[in-house]
Amino acid sequence: MMLERDAKTPRFPESRATAQPLGPPHLATPREDAYMTQPQPSPENAAAAAAAPPEGIATALGRIPSGLFIVTWRQGTHDRGMLASWVMQAGFVPPVVTVAVAPGRDLLAAIQAGDPFVVNVLAEDQRHLLARFGRPPAPGDDPFAGLALRAAPCGAAVLTDAAAWLECVPLAPATAPAAGDHVVVVARVTGAASGGDRAPLVHLRKNGLRY
Repeated sequence: MMLERDAKTPRFPESRATAQPLGPPHLATPREDAYMTQPQPSPENAAAAAAAPPEGIATALGRIPSGLFIVTWRQGTHDRGMLASWVMQAGFVPPVVTVAVAPGRDLLAAIQAGDPFVVNVLAEDQRHLLARFGRPPAPGDDPFAGLALRAAPCGAAVLTDAAAWLECVPLAPATAPAAGDHVVVVARVTGAASGGDRAPLVHLRKNGLRY
């Protein structure tokens, strides 16, 4: 796939727009839940699964709003991407974000190598991308096919119709989680732009113990 790589002329201008009212939060449908890869059972978490938290915890966790994001990176000469929902700002100076990633996802190998990546913030009208990036692509499939793209300065793909994008550099190698079932990646934001007044997609879940 050929990407425009003119880093001197970014597709998005620096956002100076005033805050716009967001639409109603999006509650994931069963079909959309199916698009998002769920954590797989393992011998290590079998005991924890047997002692599942009360239903009230699952419901309350699902009320925590989040966005939906396409995280992109380069693997050799190819563009890679995955759907993420647990992305959060974690610092002002320097600007820092965290990304929670399930062990075994290919993104972790890139982060372990110190490779930069881009967080594309999905807009309200981009829910159709969940089906493309919610699961690892089948051999020969290209989830980027037909999408309007440009390249961030680091080379990773930027979705030109996204609400915003952030170029990130890992601050430390990814390691296995000391607790829980996800790796929390800490990364510094080295570049970013917004898509003007495009409102980000706000995501809520019926069950906070699933994506």
